[in-house]
Amino acid sequence: MKESWKRVIVLTSIVAISVVVLSSIYNITEPEIAKQKEIKFEEMLQSIFPLATDYSEKKGIYEVYSDNKRVGYAFMADGTGYGGDIEILVGVNEDKTIKGIKILKHTETPGLGAKITERGFTDQFGGKSIGDIRLKKEGGKIDAITGATISSSAVVDTVYEKYMEKIKMMEEK
Repeated sequence: MKESWKRVIVLTSIVAISVVVLSSIYNITEPEIAKQKEIKFEEMLQSIFPLATDYSEKKGIYEVYSDNKRVGYAFMADGTGYGGDIEILVGVNEDKTIKGIKILKHTETPGLGAKITERGFTDQFGGKSIGDIRLKKEGGKIDAITGATISSSAVVDTVYEKYMEKIKMMEEK
């Protein structure tokens, strides 16, 4: 009986030490991870709005400014593709047309679904009204990626749905 208690105490001690070490590592690295995410976000925002000099966020909508003049909006759109979650940054012009999109994160199949990040696909969104943000086979103006229809549909549907969700808030600003 004594031997089994020793094992329990040793195992519990090892687990407790592991938890403390892992928590410490997380607390040390978390600020740097958050900083790197912010840098990546700003780079992607800048690639959609090249003349942007500032932005502010309220209720999940970023107002984008160039020399203190609002030039558009941006918001995050999260959806699910063939391989898992897709995170998209959507830029919207003042006239409410799509300025552009950037895929920030995805787990789509390399060589197929991963083509959602390529300019040949993402550039199709720029300048389109929301009514055009549908795949061509559904009456829209976006070409699906051959062999990656599910991934293409996921991006299109996510952009459309989040836009419709956010448009009222953009119009209130």
